[in-house]
Amino acid sequence: MSLTQSLGTAAAGLRVAQSGLSVVSANVANAQTPGYTRKRVETSTIAAGGDLVSVREAGVNRIVDTYVQRQLRTEASGGAYADLRTQFYDRLQNIYADPNSKTSIETVYNQFTTALQSLTTNSSDYSTRANVLSTAQAVTQQLNNMTSDIQALRENAEQGLSDSVRTANTYLQGLAQLNSQLSASHSDDASRASLLDQRDYYLDQLSNLMDIRVNEDAYNTVSVFTSSGIQLVGTSASTLSFDAQGMVTPGSQWSADPTKRQVGTIAVTNSTGASIDLISTKSFRSGKIAAYLEMRDQILPQAQTQLDELAAAMSRSLSDTTTAGTPVTSGAQSGFDLDISGLQAGNSVKVSWTDTLTGKTRSATIVRVDDPSALPLPNTLTADPNDRVVGIDFSKGLTAALQQMNDSFNGQLQFSNPSGTTLRVLDDGAASTSDISSASVTKTTTSLTGGSAELPFFMDGTQYYTGASAGSYNQSVGFAGRITVNPALLANPSKLVAYTATTPSADQTRPNFLYAKLNTATQTFAPQTGIGSETAPYTGTISSYLRQAMSQQGENASAATKLSEGQKMVVDALQQRLNEGAAVNIDEEMTTLLTLQTAYGANARVFSVVNEMLKTLLQMM
Repeated sequence: MSLTQSLGTAAAGLRVAQSGLSVVSANVANAQTPGYTRKRVETSTIAAGGDLVSVREAGVNRIVDTYVQRQLRTEASGGAYADLRTQFYDRLQNIYADPNSKTSIETVYNQFTTALQSLTTNSSDYSTRANVLSTAQAVTQQLNNMTSDIQALRENAEQGLSDSVRTANTYLQGLAQLNSQLSASHSDDASRASLLDQRDYYLDQLSNLMDIRVNEDAYNTVSVFTSSGIQLVGTSASTLSFDAQGMVTPGSQWSADPTKRQVGTIAVTNSTGASIDLISTKSFRSGKIAAYLEMRDQILPQAQTQLDELAAAMSRSLSDTTTAGTPVTSGAQSGFDLDISGLQAGNSVKVSWTDTLTGKTRSATIVRVDDPSALPLPNTLTADPNDRVVGIDFSKGLTAALQQMNDSFNGQLQFSNPSGTTLRVLDDGAASTSDISSASVTKTTTSLTGGSAELPFFMDGTQYYTGASAGSYNQSVGFAGRITVNPALLANPSKLVAYTATTPSADQTRPNFLYAKLNTATQTFAPQTGIGSETAPYTGTISSYLRQAMSQQGENASAATKLSEGQKMVVDALQQRLNEGAAVNIDEEMTTLLTLQTAYGANARVFSVVNEMLKTLLQMM
């Protein structure tokens, strides 16, 4: 090797050592920078004529285990989902409060029933009556407050979705810009490594918001897709949008039909202008966005439904009167006469019959509807899984309503109005395809002194609660937020006892009725509450239903916490594995620094010696 070659080789060694020192200094300086990964200068030899004559910098590589990195993104998405659900469940538990605390709905309800029990033994005492009403007001106020708090949580989830979409757009646009820079650059230098760090940082942050699939090409550019296969980033970035709908109420629900939707949805618009609803395509299965959606559209609405069902059960049990029909015959036909005077929207007629062709017993609930836009009614309006619900429009009079009833039962049952307000329902007689077995009518009592123990104890604001359907909603939706104690009862507590104008002040008929209905009488509760199922709805007292609801919420919160803790352990373990290679270790960098310092000094010494030899050679000439 000539002296000039030796000089060039030493100079190349100095340049490589200098690059290494520059990378080490960058590693140390960025040890705490989020998303920064440890870098290392890669070198290669230069050969000529079969000899190794020099060295060159081959590139700057990142020390990253890409397999662990992909796993971490997947698990981090699940961790963000589980953690956010836990936060919401914790806040929901605070709304329900500890069952043993003075502020829990169960405690307040028990105080109300205890006051009613006292009324059964001391019905003439004014202070006992006043205590019943004050504890009843405490129950309604608690239900009102819990409804407001649950809807506030839903609004929080709605705002979280809006913020998440805005943040996701920032990452998507950043990834598209980095794709352009990476495809335009073909050198494996420190600037490219920094671009890759920034790219991975955006992908990591995006995976916290949603579960994504990432494909990387030979130029290190990435294509990002949702879990359902919709592309978000390629050569350009798609844009996410969220159309917040304003205040969230118990009736505010998401729907794939834009005309029925009262909460925001997330859509993606690509470079061609095509838009896809990501919620309807089930594109969010993990990450914060999935947790926000689940809370807003499933968990919190179900919690509200539980409260609404409690309020409805309290009101119905005290105000609804069910009267069996009077048996009648007409030739070969048999059936019942029902008095439907005072039948209000939401009140119903229930009939049962035997289908003689199959031998099965069938039942149907005929519900009065005054708003035809609410039709048809769902079968879930009643808790009985075998019950058929038939909504009948009464807004055009009884004659038109009778025609609808007859059309609905195709001759198996026949309806008529023999006189006044009597509804007659008969089987098909000689045709012998149906044998009617029972019929009853359920009405809402609206008078405090109507001659029976039933009374409108609770009100829906200023209206009676009948469970009427209007438009897209049943009256039960959000009822817990509107339930109040009847103002007329507050103004005249004697009506807790006096169900007629001549009822003695010490009469126990109505107090016993109130206590029995709210404490010992059983009801069947709607499966939409999540307690029981569609095929086996929960049946029990109001008190037992309330305990079931609180127990379920507690179990759900506990399960969410366990899931979050387990997911955190997985994420932490993967993060530690990734950090073992990717994170900057100051001690290792100092060791590398000493090695580079030694190499730099050795190359400098070679450079100096060769330089002196060249000078000597020149002097000799």
